[in-house]
Amino acid sequence: MNILVLNAGSSSLKFQIIATDLERIREHKDLRLLRGDVERIGAEAIVTAQKGDGPKRTLTASLKDISGALDFILRWAASPDAGVSEIKSVADIHAVGHRVVHGGEEFTDSVLITDEVIKGIENCIELAPLHNPTNLRGIRAMRELLGPKIPQVAVFDTAFHHSLAEHSYLYAIPYHLYLRYRIRRYGFHGISHRYMGYRYRTLRNLPREQTNIVSLHLGNGCSAAAIRGGHSVDTSMGMTPLEGLVMGTRSGDLDPAILNLMASKEGLSAHEVEALLNTQSGLLGVSGLTNDMKVLEEELRQHDDRRVRLAIELFCYRARKYIGAFLAAMGGADAVIFTGGIGENSPGIRARICEGLAWAGLTLDHSRNEQAAGREGEISSADSTLKAWVIPTDEELLIARDTVRCILGEPHPS
Repeated sequence: MNILVLNAGSSSLKFQIIATDLERIREHKDLRLLRGDVERIGAEAIVTAQKGDGPKRTLTASLKDISGALDFILRWAASPDAGVSEIKSVADIHAVGHRVVHGGEEFTDSVLITDEVIKGIENCIELAPLHNPTNLRGIRAMRELLGPKIPQVAVFDTAFHHSLAEHSYLYAIPYHLYLRYRIRRYGFHGISHRYMGYRYRTLRNLPREQTNIVSLHLGNGCSAAAIRGGHSVDTSMGMTPLEGLVMGTRSGDLDPAILNLMASKEGLSAHEVEALLNTQSGLLGVSGLTNDMKVLEEELRQHDDRRVRLAIELFCYRARKYIGAFLAAMGGADAVIFTGGIGENSPGIRARICEGLAWAGLTLDHSRNEQAAGREGEISSADSTLKAWVIPTDEELLIARDTVRCILGEPHPS
């Protein structure tokens, strides 16, 4: 089956076409036909595409909305210009898999999209007002473009964390507020954390029940997960992606009384305070320079700027603190896994995070760590009892596989 995988944002779109079926899944022979992204939807959009592992191409097109962007992708993918021999017409797209950010308490697994499922995703809009409406626009646009007979599947970013126990997902607020408004920890980056667990046990030839890791997804958005027996038992993000680690522009954990103080001192509304914590905080807010970790590291090397150093130290300290907390919550683990743009590509940040974890049995092999920039591999020393790995995430692969399994009514073992 040729599966179109979509991750729709408000003005951007990531896509992949992956050929897979149950036999390919079993043999790990899924075939990536085409991948790319569309930026600046609503204006003169920039489309970046890559056939297989070939060179990237850049195209431009006037795309006014998500429907126009999807129509462009479908027509271009089936054109001779794209050069994908397996896709000769739009009819060669057999199904669509969507990343949906929030499934609330209703969706604990990936599901075949029906009118009832769409209503359920709509019911979660208040939990993810920036993301779920955009995801729904992508789903509806594909229905219009491909027709109702082409199956579509929703793969939820929150679903992996539904294995959290009550004591892990509840906040210590009056219980009736949870019952009324579903105020609880949901967690995010679930597809990525799930992939890390799957890939780690594949590399180590372990059964799921022996997969005990702390996974760190470090990019502009950052989160940690405690995975015991292959299941998420705790995670750093909460009811929204604002809680937890220091991120590119998000503050992560803070005293909630600060919100009222900021509002009164700065004359801000509650909405404006929340926007400040989401878009002007984190690495950007502390450094006063940028949310780009690569730029911050270079600035630190060249100028040893105090606030840049502080931003990096805060980032690494919070990540290290969560590793320690999750090791305690799990009763120990076998490995710490790094992924995401920063986690995969910054040996220096990985080294800073792992400093001081010798008490837990983790020491890095600095040569391995440097060599694993953007590449999969173990980065801990031979005598390290707590291992460290870099595993580039592949959320699209799991979405494609879940799409096949949902259509065929198969369980989702990964």
